[in-house]
Formats: sequence, structure tokens, C-alpha cells
Amino acid sequence: MSARCSSRYAKLIVIQVYAPTSDADDESRGEFYEQLQREVETTPSHDVLIVMGDLNAKIGEGNEGWEKVMGRYGLGGMNENGERLATFYGNNDLVIGGSLFKHRDIHKITWTSPNARDGNQIDHITINGRHRGSLMDTRAMRGADANSDHHMVMEKVILKLCSTKRKRKERIIFDIKKLRDSCVK
Repeated sequence: MSARCSSRYAKLIVIQVYAPTSDADDESRGEFYEQLQREVETTPSHDVLIVMGDLNAKIGEGNEGWEKVMGRYGLGGMNENGERLATFYGNNDLVIGGSLFKHRDIHKITWTSPNARDGNQIDHITINGRHRGSLMDTRAMRGADANSDHHMVMEKVILKLCSTKRKRKERIIFDIKKLRDSCVK
């Protein structure tokens, strides 16, 4: 699902997704990323793009080789879906917000397994790289009761705009003294 909202300074495009799990076949996972690619390509590059939802991808701690896509503060280890997600986001200049900010592990866990022992960070909110500096915080909100085994993920964005420099036109200075000359008149 996608929605485009207008604001005073910029347009915001939010794409809400639900990705196939690691148990799904490669064809359905490939089809999901193709559909997401088509949706991302249709968004104007100057808009603020946020892709969020249950991506069923573990991105893990550390960011060796993925510095442009994510920060160092993920949770656990990266799985196959995480590698596919990081590659997709790298190709589309998107940044995973949940790994940029240092929080306790309890504020990173977005899904708890049915055994109530294992917690994973599989729900993500991302923003396009152009607006990475506008991202203030991303964390899981454990207190929200959504009748789900997933925790709500919150992202705080304060839009920072670049000032544009106006080009000054050169003033043309006329020599009005030449008007006294009858040839110039």
C-alpha cells in the first residue's frame, strides 16, 4: 500500500509492505521485490520516501560493506532476507532507520517468537538517503497494544531542507552621458 501526502515544503510518500518469510520460495520473494521496485521507481526523487512494514529480514549488528544502507546498531545476525533487503536498499538509496541509533536490545526487538524467548528485529522503517539527516530516532514501542506478536516501530523525522542560492543577475549599467551625443541619440 502506498500513500502520498502533501505538506508545506515537501511531499511524503509512505509505502507499507509485508514481505514473505524466509520459508517462502524464491519465486514469491523475487516477485515481492520486483513489485516493490516498480513502486519505488514511480516515486519522484525529490519527495521524502518512507518504506515500512514487516520485511521479515534480519539485518544484524555491524555494517561492514553496508555503511550506506544501515548503521552499526542492529540486532543479532544477518539472514538471507536481510542480505536481499540490504542489496535492494543499496540499489535504491534507502537507509534502514532501526540500525542507526543506539538503543538497548529491548527497544530494538520488533517480533518475539512463540516460545517467548527469541526476539528479532524484522520490522523496519526506512527513509531515502537524501533525507537521512532528517531522521532523528527509530525504535520499537513495546507498550502499544496492537493485538499482535509484533511491536510497533516509531520513527521521528524532522524535515531539514536545503536552502537554495538564488543567482544574482548582473546589473547592466548604462552610460547616460553618451545620450548627450547627437549620434547616440
